[in-house]
Amino acid sequence: MFDDINDLYQQVILDHCKQPRNFHEMPRCSCSAQGFNPLCGDNLKLFLTLDNDLIREASFVGSGCCISKASASLLTENVRGKSKLEAEQMFERVRELVTTGKATGDVGKLAVFAGVYKYPARVKCAILAWHALVGALKGENNPVSTENDLN
Repeated sequence: MFDDINDLYQQVILDHCKQPRNFHEMPRCSCSAQGFNPLCGDNLKLFLTLDNDLIREASFVGSGCCISKASASLLTENVRGKSKLEAEQMFERVRELVTTGKATGDVGKLAVFAGVYKYPARVKCAILAWHALVGALKGENNPVSTENDLN
């Protein structure tokens, strides 16, 4: 059973890597943030369209490893319709998930990253887009980096 779940998780990650969802620039976005992971070379720009406190649209562009692309793709699907606070809480759950393998609260499809903690170099790949999300929501002008994270 455990191997079946790992295989399914790997298939989901590969699918989002090869066919990333919402992979396009959003010229009329409300906010955006650039993210960079110097360890792996992942580089992305996340775009958000806000309607008051709600995230209506999310997209990204950039290049990176499979885990980084899949994480950004799944992020864009998961933050739509969420408030800024809910998105920031999701960041905390995802960070916990990729660093410990467990999450407090529901992470939905993002559970595919539960095994990432076993590969410390890949934790930063999985969390990069989420740092960009927080940076965009806070209106940070400087690129965000995974080097500022605890891992």
